Amino acid sequence: MDIEGPSRTALVTAYARAYHHVFDRPRILADPLAARLLGVSVDELAELGRPAVDRPGSGGGMDILRLGVGDRPRRLFFAARARFAEDRVAEAAAAGVGQVVILGAGLDTFAYRNPHPGLRVFEVDHPATQAWKQQRLTASGFDLPEQVTFVPVDFETDTLAERLAAAGFGRADPAVFVWLGVVFYLTPDAVRATLEYIASHSAPVEVVFDYLQSARTDADRAQLQARAHRAAAVGEPWFSYFTPDDVAAQLRALGFTDIEDRSAADLIAGYLDGSAEFAGEPPEALRPVRVLRASR
Repeated sequence: MDIEGPSRTALVTAYARAYHHVFDRPRILADPLAARLLGVSVDELAELGRPAVDRPGSGGGMDILRLGVGDRPRRLFFAARARFAEDRVAEAAAAGVGQVVILGAGLDTFAYRNPHPGLRVFEVDHPATQAWKQQRLTASGFDLPEQVTFVPVDFETDTLAERLAAAGFGRADPAVFVWLGVVFYLTPDAVRATLEYIASHSAPVEVVFDYLQSARTDADRAQLQARAHRAAAVGEPWFSYFTPDDVAAQLRALGFTDIEDRSAADLIAGYLDGSAEFAGEPPEALRPVRVLRASR
């Protein structure tokens, strides 16, 4: 991660959500604030979404943004996983849950679109990412809701438990943890430690996260390795892969009893009213990706 600002992953995801809100129909996720937070115009978004043959290449970070914005399956997945998490939060809020923790919040805008009165949002991320985001929020004229609490955590020097406690997070109150676009950048030990912390919550708790499935064939393995090399080349290497059975076993061992685990393609299809978005095999970019919800 660039210590002077957000990670490339955070930027790509935010640009993809902004493009999706403006141009994709049917729309899976309504995020009218993403473009405003980024300071990007509709024309600039449209340019990023143009096919590669129709525009000159500029290289570097711009090509990375074009990959996230111009790749429709990847873009739809970013929208679908956020929608899935926000739907789970809505259900929890309707049942009386009063706090949600967004781990690796990046440039997520849910806290500023939050339609649930009284729901407190804790945004957890690296201090540099949060500083950049707060600057953008101020520059873009956002009103910061009282229910939003920034929780800067440098995992080299801080612990999640200590930083959340200092921020006023209630360990004795029900909560939802949203953990998107993060797990594969952590070691398996770090993933387990975070799940153990979530599971140790004394009140009912729910977690939503995405992960990469271990390769099952030589072709899948080669494709995953190629993508992992590209991620490592921009300074964001992948460290964790799991099978659905392994993830479920770990979660059950920690006390989670209600587990829903879906493929990226199935998740997207569920929000497109049965549209045959991906005929036959899912696109390469989506095959290893899964989204999971677990509660206890």
